[in-house]
Amino acid sequence: MTGVLVIDKPAGWTSFDVIAKLRGVLHVQKMGHTGTLDPMATGVLPVFISREATKHIPEYENAEKEYIAGLRLGVVTDTLDTTGTIIYDTPTAITRERLEAALGEFRGEISQKPPMFSAVKVDGERLYKIARRGGKVETPARTVTVFAAEILDEPDDQPRSDWTLRFHVSKGTYIRALCADIGAAIGTGGVMFSLRRTRAGEFTLKDAMTLEQALRLADEGTLEAQLKKIV
Repeated sequence: MTGVLVIDKPAGWTSFDVIAKLRGVLHVQKMGHTGTLDPMATGVLPVFISREATKHIPEYENAEKEYIAGLRLGVVTDTLDTTGTIIYDTPTAITRERLEAALGEFRGEISQKPPMFSAVKVDGERLYKIARRGGKVETPARTVTVFAAEILDEPDDQPRSDWTLRFHVSKGTYIRALCADIGAAIGTGGVMFSLRRTRAGEFTLKDAMTLEQALRLADEGTLEAQLKKIV
C-alpha cells in the first residue's frame, strides 16, 4: 500500500493522532504528512503512506494552503485561539467596512511571529514545551505571503464581533497569529474560534474522506484503491 490518503481531520484530534490511528489499522510503520493542523482545526490532512511515499513529502511541503477561519474580536488568549487562557474578554462589534480596511494591511508579504504555543523550535526546543512550563522567549519573525484574505459573511449593515474569513497563504503561515494580528490592528484584540483547511497544495476537500470512512474502507480491504498516486 503506497500513496496519499487525504483525510478530513476531525476536531479534537492532533495530526499525529490521525497518523497513529491509521498506522495501527493499516500496519504500515512509515507515514507522514505535509503540515500540522491544531487539534481544534478540521479539514485537509494529506497522509503519505509507505516509506516510498514519504520520500516525496519535501516536494509538497512548500505548497500553498487555503483556510476558512472564525475571527472573534475583543477577546485575547495566550494561545491566540479560544482553547487558551483568556487574557482579555470583551467581545466588540465592528462594521464590515472597518474589518475590510484592516484586512488590506495583511495582503501580500507580511512579517509574522509564530505563536508561543506552536511546534517551531528555538534553540532546539519546541515553543509549546517552553510555553507549557510557563516560559516565554522572543519568537523570530518570518516573512509569509497572504495571497487572499476575504470576508465570507453575507453583506449587511450589522456590526458584529464574530466574522468568517477565507485565507489563501504560503507555507508557514499561522492563521491563529493572523487573526490575533488583525484584531490588534483594529484595536480590539482578536482570537481564532474555528479553523477549517480547505486546500493543501493540490489536495482539496473534494479529495478527502473522514477518518471513519477511511477506517471502514480499511476494514473492507478497499482503502488502497482510494489512495492518490504520487507521479
